[in-house]
Amino acid sequence: MLSLQSLSKTYPNRVHALERFSADIRHGEILAIIGGSGCGKSTLLRAIAGLDPASQGAVTLDGERITAPHERVGIIFQEPRLLPWLSVADNVGFGLSGLPADQRRARVAQALSRVGLAEKARAWPRELSGGQAQRVAIARALVTQPEVLLLDEPFSALDAFTRKDLQDHLLDLWADTRPTLIMVTHDVEEAVVMADRVLVMRPHPGRLFEEITINLSRPRDRTTPMFEQFKRHVMTALDRSLDRTIPETQGRREAGGAMWW
Repeated sequence: MLSLQSLSKTYPNRVHALERFSADIRHGEILAIIGGSGCGKSTLLRAIAGLDPASQGAVTLDGERITAPHERVGIIFQEPRLLPWLSVADNVGFGLSGLPADQRRARVAQALSRVGLAEKARAWPRELSGGQAQRVAIARALVTQPEVLLLDEPFSALDAFTRKDLQDHLLDLWADTRPTLIMVTHDVEEAVVMADRVLVMRPHPGRLFEEITINLSRPRDRTTPMFEQFKRHVMTALDRSLDRTIPETQGRREAGGAMWW
């Protein structure tokens, strides 16, 4: 289990970005984090990754404290961040330098095949479309077989068709090995498509406002009334999280609580 225990973050410039954020995420669960600007979503993700540890509180994975980048935790950013001087295959295999060459080649070939880019192994990053580059980033993150994969708005820069395609593709890849996925997003539909639970955050400082369990079977049909109902629930919670007149205790509810609109 990944446990986030009362995480708070204050930067040297005294910006209080995160306050007492707690959550337990089960192995294999997909969690979406959504909220307005300034609610600390990316700060939270960087703390979980060990890239920028929290000022207070702890991140633990199966009891092991995470305070620095860890081999059991992978991350995918909004931009693919591919190294332009390396081929696609070498970008994917960048984190496998400790393996023998034949094992590394086999792992890279398998990862590229899984994202549908086996024929692009020798290509350069500049030769890829935006969607292809993000597929390479997904392959690079998954090739090390992390137990937890963090995603910081990985599809937000893509067009709607490519974004939908990659959402579905990522879910197919997740089903193979069931890593824990934690996704930061601004997209309500994306949160409902992807997640088992959605955590809505409140800004200034960032803190948990509402937890919503998305108890829809997969694959999820975006056209059903129940899907639209969950979208409205998340959107309403998001709107309420930005309303400063609503006290902290009114927005929170138990996971899977009845919908109230």
